[in-house]
Order: sequence, then structure tokens, then C-alpha cells
Amino acid sequence: MILKAYHDYKKNVLFPAILLFIIVFVTACSSTKYIADYQSIVKKVEIDSVPKEFEEEALNYIQKDIRPSSKIGINVLIYNMFNTKDGKYKTSNIKPLGTPPPILDSALVEISRNQIEKYLMSKGYFNAKVKSGITVKDKRAAVSFKANPGTPFSVNKVEYDIPDQKIKELYLGNKDAFSHLKAGKRYDDDSLAYERDQIYQVMKQNGYFDFSRPYIKFTVDSNLNNSKANVKLIIDNPVDKPRHAQYDIGETNILIAPNADGFPDSMELNKRIYKGVRYTDLSKKFRRNPISRYNFLQEGERYDIRNESLTYDRMYELSVFKNVKIEYNRPKDSSLVVNPVIQLIPQKIMSNRIEGEIPFNAGTVGFTLSNTYTNNNLFRGTEKFEFQIKGGLQSRLGQGTSVFKDIYQRDFSVSANLTVPRLMLPFISARPSRRGGMPRTIFSSSYVYGLQKNAFTRKVILTSVAYEFRESKSKIHTVTPLNFEYRFGNVLLDSLSSNGAFANNNNIVNLLLLDRKNVTFGVKYTFSLNAEKLLTNSSFLYFRGDLDLAGNLMQGLSRLFKTRVDTAGFRTIFGVQFNQYVRPEFDVRWYKSLGGDRQFVARINTGIGYAYGNSKETGIPFEKMFYAGGSSGVRAWQARTLGPGNYNRGESLVSEEIRKALFGFDQTGELHIETNFEYRYKLLNKFFGAKLKGAVFLDAGNIWNVSSGTSETRFDFKKLGSQIALGTGTGFRYDVQYFVFRFDIGLKLKDPQFTGSDQWVISKFLGGGKAFRSAYDAANTPDRYRFVQYNFGIGMPF
Repeated sequence: MILKAYHDYKKNVLFPAILLFIIVFVTACSSTKYIADYQSIVKKVEIDSVPKEFEEEALNYIQKDIRPSSKIGINVLIYNMFNTKDGKYKTSNIKPLGTPPPILDSALVEISRNQIEKYLMSKGYFNAKVKSGITVKDKRAAVSFKANPGTPFSVNKVEYDIPDQKIKELYLGNKDAFSHLKAGKRYDDDSLAYERDQIYQVMKQNGYFDFSRPYIKFTVDSNLNNSKANVKLIIDNPVDKPRHAQYDIGETNILIAPNADGFPDSMELNKRIYKGVRYTDLSKKFRRNPISRYNFLQEGERYDIRNESLTYDRMYELSVFKNVKIEYNRPKDSSLVVNPVIQLIPQKIMSNRIEGEIPFNAGTVGFTLSNTYTNNNLFRGTEKFEFQIKGGLQSRLGQGTSVFKDIYQRDFSVSANLTVPRLMLPFISARPSRRGGMPRTIFSSSYVYGLQKNAFTRKVILTSVAYEFRESKSKIHTVTPLNFEYRFGNVLLDSLSSNGAFANNNNIVNLLLLDRKNVTFGVKYTFSLNAEKLLTNSSFLYFRGDLDLAGNLMQGLSRLFKTRVDTAGFRTIFGVQFNQYVRPEFDVRWYKSLGGDRQFVARINTGIGYAYGNSKETGIPFEKMFYAGGSSGVRAWQARTLGPGNYNRGESLVSEEIRKALFGFDQTGELHIETNFEYRYKLLNKFFGAKLKGAVFLDAGNIWNVSSGTSETRFDFKKLGSQIALGTGTGFRYDVQYFVFRFDIGLKLKDPQFTGSDQWVISKFLGGGKAFRSAYDAANTPDRYRFVQYNFGIGMPF
């Protein structure tokens, strides 16, 4: 949902923003007036002489209650607003809003000093000493910690005390692949902890079902010269046993509860065992094979904790079980066998969801209503079926008529999707995936109808079959070998183009595409990297690449069988022209964690559509064109109101009726380049039960034509500087853990629809904006110029 302003922005936005900043800054520095005379606010904390590689981590050992707030201190400001009374801080009925100021506490300073000292010792600085200092002036305190780390100890030699010979051979045979515990390296407690975890994993992967971490111990002898220490690794045997036992997998029981309430006190198990699995479905809703296919605990195989984890993952990924639990029984004959029991509690199979929204778009208002029916077990094989009906209307505001009399856009769609949790490949029996994640086959079909008043009607039928599989947790491939699209529609602009204004327009060549039937037979491929990390605050590189290729097979078959060529010279299939094009698109993002909730994001998103062969003269389909602006693009512009190139609607569409009819249609292009830079930070840790985060951003980009249009709309590297749009702004994200409400305010800096220095519209915003907008609005009716764009959405922009 996008909101736009209709006010004098300099008066109503800029001045209040500056005033708010001054109030926040001044008030944040006034916390000292609420504390007692003997108290002080910590304004500065420093750590000196800590080895550089450990400085950032050492800061985390300073107690949070004495860490100074940010320079602006808005969290403290909010806390002061709600938790002070009669010039003092409240001691009861404290509101969970904001963050209290860091009041100096000598006990916390001493705890911090001690923790920093222990941290340095854990990193091999066994003789480290840390001193603390406090200075106070005008109720403002500065705390300092000065370290004398001494010489770091290194590992002199590693000894082993492992009485079980098989355990010892297994460890020594695998340790080179993971061990950080090596002679000559700096001693580090974390290396010992990592070694313990890796040894545990190796043993659990090789049949040692009963093995646990307490069997693994370390002794450290630092009483040597030259700052060296001897480390001994001990792996004990079980009490009163000469060695550890290895186990094999026996009979597996798969139990499905009758409903979401769980299992009854007593139950009768299936008497039949097939391929080592006894399958008992008390709900009578699931076929055996689709469930047992993803049991990786196979009879006769050596116990391996990786197969247990894999079974957990796949059972949850089926999306039909709310709880998965794996336990093990042991035979009474005391043989070295464990019998897995996989207990599955089903969740609700069917659901129906009704959703609605009221979008506001630059003087327009409308509504969208949808109903989605979902069945997660359509054919009793955990197949997910979704059926959706969706419709919406859009009307203009401020046109002097009722919103119900100026409905300019109507949309309707019906769609069905079936997702099968396996790769359904003809003539190929695909084995269940052990790597990455659950493979899926997705069948999709939809019908879309759109009407833009006095402009066009559009109908599209889409059908596809796609295969989705994971190469690893971070790498996802989606291959669509069959993608069928059938488009047909009508142009309604004849009555508006009698004066030739439409015919002479420079960027409406593609309108002709809407007045004909065409078919797309093609393939698609998508690859994404690190998509699972997008909601984290870590540092990583995200990549998504899409390739849409259409018409090559049809072109070859058409030439081979010499199919019909229509009067315009285009080859057809069943009497309808088929499209031939290639459309690659890339989205690359660099996420850099700056500690806590602070993060910097840099992004470049680019794509191009190129028509050739049977579509060389007509171009790519309209739906494959790119647009700029919007809440996830260049945010200072509304979606579909930027570009292409230096395109200016007022000059190109001289008729007000045509500008009105083609709103959101004429500003599309074949090439898209966009760059975003965003800094994210936390404003309030507690704001009505959730986190309130902030962001500042800078966006740049545009769209262009490649094979059509005039020099103003076509891409030319020499003109790139004058054709790039620039916008900046700030935003708020209300994070309620499961989803994020987002509100962004974008401000135009440089608008490529103008020429020369007039492109820098920020100067107009700061002075003379009212006259500038009046002149623009008069020449571009019904379009209105807005320096500021408000965007409201759910989820992060990228």
C-alpha cells in the first residue's frame, strides 16, 4: 500500500523533521536531571591495550546496564517520556518503552573488568590483567578498562589418552578435516570446545549411539617455559565397560496420531512390516509411500545421527505435521540394535483465508479482496493444493466526482497450484534427496483479466510445470521446462487518438501488443543463494538470477514442418503468433552486519528483455517489460511513474485524456538498472511489544528501451548520467517477529524527466517548490508533481 502527500512539503515535512531532531538531541542529553545527586550517567566506555582481533568481542563483556546509549539517544528519550514523574525516575509502574539511561554502578564495572580478564585468559593470555578507571564530571561518567595481556601461550604438544582403540583410530583418521587443536597454534578455549563438538559428531555418525560429550575431557599444563602449554585429550570409556558399543538400525515404526491432539493412551500397531518399516496411520489420511519415502533410518544400516536429523528435516518440510519426534527402543535380547520410533502428529489439513487491502497510489484509492483455499494433503500424499480467487478496483481521487464514478481499473484472477513433495520426472525414478532440502514438483495454472478504462482490456492464461530442488541449504534451483502463456486483448484508445497525439507518441509502440493474440512456449530457470539468511542480521552475499527463454523450440519446429506464416510475416502455431525472446534478470545484494541490529545493505538489480526471430518486429510481451519506482525500488517514485530514460509524459502525451487513460502503462522499458544503499538500525527495543527499527537509504536507477522508442527513452551509455534518477529517504520497521510493517518516506533528489540543472529537483524542494509544482501540474494534468513519496508495506524492501 502506497501513500502520497498533498501538502507544502517544505513547511509540513522538512521543518518538523529538523525540529524533532533538535528536540531528541537536546532531551537525550538531559537524563542527568532525573537522577540523584550521588548518581552519574555513563557517557563513555573505552577499552585500551586489548589485542586488536579481540577488541569487538571484549566490548560485549561490558555489562549492558553501564553501556552508553547512542549519540542521538532516542531510546532513552522515549524511556524518559514515559517513566519520569516529578523530576525523578519512577520506581514502580514502569512502562516497557525505550531503554533506561546507563547509570554508573561500580559493582558492574568490577564484574566487567573481571569478565574481560577471563576472556583474554580463554584466548591464551594466561597472565592477563585488566584495570578499570572511573572519572565523573557534572553527573557524567567515563569508564575505562586498560589491559596488560602479556605474552599469549601457544600449544607445545597435544597428547591423547583414548583407551578404546577403535575410537582412537576413528578420531585420528578424521581430525585433520576439522581440528583447530595443533602444536604451535595459540591456545584458545574455543578450540577445545569446537574439538569436543566435532568428536561427538564423528562418533554419533559412526554408530556410537550412546556416546555423549562428557566422555571428552581436556587437561592443560601451562607450567612450562617460553609461554607454552601441553594439552591432553582424554576420551573415557563407559563405566565398567572395556569399550564403546556401535549400533545398527533395526525395525522402524512410523506412527501417525489420529488428530492434532496427539496419541491415545493405547493403540494397535500395524501387523505388517514392509522393507523394515511398520507403518501405522491412526488418522487414516496419509498413504504409506509418500511418508516412508523420507525416512532415512534404514534397517541394517549403521546408526548415523545425520540420518536422524535428515529424517526430522524432511518430515517437517512435508508441511503436514506440527510435531515430529524420534525415539529409540532396544530389543530385549540386548543385541547392538536400536529400533527407531518416528511419531508424527498431523496439523490442520484444510484452511481458507480471506484477505483484503486498500491501496492508495498517488491520488487513487481502491480495494483488493481475495479468497484462498488450501489443502495440504489433497491426494493423501502430502500434496499441497491452493485455489485462489482475487478481484480489485481502483478509482481516482480529487477529480471532482465520486470515487465510484471514476473507476479506471478493474482486475480479476483465478489460479490453482499443486505442489508435490518429490520430483515427478517421466521415465526417471528420482531418489529422495539427502542433500539440501525437500525437492518439489509444482503445477500451476491461472487466468488473469485486466481492464483499464478507455485504454485496454487484457486476458492472460498461464500454465507451467516447475521442479524445485536444493543443491544445499543455501543454493536453490528452480527449473520450469514447460511454461505456456496465452494472451489476448483489445485496445480501447481509438476515440482518443483522432487528433494524432497518440499515434505520434514516442513510448507507446508496445500498445499494439495488447491488440493481438500471442502464445509463449518457453523455459525458465532460477537460482538463488543464501535466501534463508535474508531475515538475519549477519554478513553475507545474496544472489538471485532468473532466465526466461521462449520461442526457440517453436521456431525450430515451425521451420521443420513449415507451419503457417501470417500476412505480417510472422510464424504461427495453431494460427497464433508465438513469442521469441530472452529475458535474464539478476539481483545481487551485500549484507554487512555492524553489530546488534545494525546492518548495511548494498544492492544492484538489473534485467533486460530482448526480442528476436519471430518477435523481432513486435518486441517482448508487455507483461515481460520492466518498470521503475515503488516500495521496493527507487522509493521516491510511485511504481510505474519513472522513466524510461528522459521520458516526460507532459511533452509526449499532449492530450489530458490519453495521459489519464495510459496512467501506469506508458512508463515501461526493456532494460532495468537499479541500485540501493540502506543503513538499518534499532530505534526502540520495546515499542508496544515489538522492536521499532529505522533505516536511511539512497536509491538510484531507471528503465530504458533497447530496440524501440526515441533517443530520449533508449539506453545510451553516454547519456547514463543524465538518465539516472536519485532518491533518498528514511523509514521505520515495526518488527513483530513473524512479519514486519514498513513505512518509508522517499524524497526526490534528481529527476531525469527534466533537462540540465532542472533535474536536481531537491533545489526546488528547498526553495520555490510551490511555484514549480503549480507549473508542472498545469502542464501535466491530471498528473501532479510530488517531491515526497510515502510507502507502506509488509516485509523488508529487500
